[in-house]
Amino acid sequence: MVLRRRRHLRAERGTQALTGAAVFATVAVMVAEWRRLRALHPEEQPAETLREAVDIVAAGYRSGTARENALFNLLFAFSATFGLARLSTWSIRRRGTAGPFRNLKVRDRHVHHFIPGIVMAFVAGGVSVASKSETLDAWLAVPFGAGVALTLDESALLLELDDVYWSERGIVSVQITLTAMLMLSGLALGLRLLRRGEAEVL
Repeated sequence: MVLRRRRHLRAERGTQALTGAAVFATVAVMVAEWRRLRALHPEEQPAETLREAVDIVAAGYRSGTARENALFNLLFAFSATFGLARLSTWSIRRRGTAGPFRNLKVRDRHVHHFIPGIVMAFVAGGVSVASKSETLDAWLAVPFGAGVALTLDESALLLELDDVYWSERGIVSVQITLTAMLMLSGLALGLRLLRRGEAEVL
C-alpha cells in the first residue's frame, strides 16, 4: 500500500512538472513577445498592440518556409487534439453521451481513439512521402499531428495492453504526450533560431 502510494506521488509530481514546464514555456514566450511589442510602440493602446500581434503572426506564417509552417501546423493540431480528446473522454465519463461526445462501438467492441489516430497519421504520412510536395506537407501536418496526439493520448493502453486510461497507470499517457509537446515546441523554437542565424551569417 505504501509502495503504491509512493509510486502514485512520483507519477503525479512528474506530470505536474511536465505540465508546469509546458505552461511556463508558453506563457514566457507570450509575455516576452508582448513586452517587446509594447516597448516598440509604448504610445499604443493594448487593443492596438494585440491587433498588431495577430497581424505579425499572420505575416510570419505567410512569409515562413513550407517546413516551418508544417511544423507549426503539426504542433497546433497535436496540442488542440490532445486537449479535445481529454475533454471529450472526461465528458463521456462524467455525463455519458453529450452531443458529439460518445463512445464508439462496433458490435460489442469499444473502439479506442488510438485506432483512428494511427490510421490518420499513417495515411497523412504516406501521402506526404508519396507526393514529395512541400506545400502539401504543411496541410498534411494537421491530420498527422492530430493522429499522433490521439495515439499518444492512449499510449498507456498500448503499453499495458489494458484499459488503464483513467487509472494511476494511465497517467503515463499524459506524461508521454506532454513530453512530445515540449519536444515539438523546442524543435519549432530551434528552427526559428537557426533561420535567424542563417539570415545573419549568410
